[in-house]
Amino acid sequence: MRRSRFRNKEAELDITSFMNLMIILVPVLLMSMVFSHISVLELKLPDIASSSEANPNNKNQGLELVINQDTLVVNYPAGSPLKTLPKVDAGEGSEQIYDFELLSTVLQEVKRQLKDQGIDKRDILILSHPDTDYQTIVKAMDTVRSFKAVVAASLVDAELFPAISLGDAPIESSTTKEGGK
Repeated sequence: MRRSRFRNKEAELDITSFMNLMIILVPVLLMSMVFSHISVLELKLPDIASSSEANPNNKNQGLELVINQDTLVVNYPAGSPLKTLPKVDAGEGSEQIYDFELLSTVLQEVKRQLKDQGIDKRDILILSHPDTDYQTIVKAMDTVRSFKAVVAASLVDAELFPAISLGDAPIESSTTKEGGK
């Protein structure tokens, strides 16, 4: 009888397949991460003194967007309502939202009419009440700055009014709300 002796051998660790998995997994996870994106919106104060001196006839030719609680009002010239856009139903719920798509369409038409008259207007004044939601102001700024247009079979941002100024909306008096009594 022959006896064989079993020797206890240490098992070797084969981590090749694990390393291959890590080489593939790490780049995939890094590519799928959402990195925080900070965008800066540049606002400029209107230069009232130089614009009124340069052309006294154009004193009140500013374009305004007034954000009220239930409407968006486009004024041109400043203080004269051109178009009033009421809130629309959001869908299933009873919540109403501002119609920024219609606002973009109205501003595109204003821009086109101004270009037809030979006026290259790039500035707009957004007037809001103190209780206006921050997200509403940002969405209004994005809407008045540019719109999506198709150029040569690709979608690009076309310029509307990129020079944005912010201000306080005029306070409606009680006689204005009651219909001018």
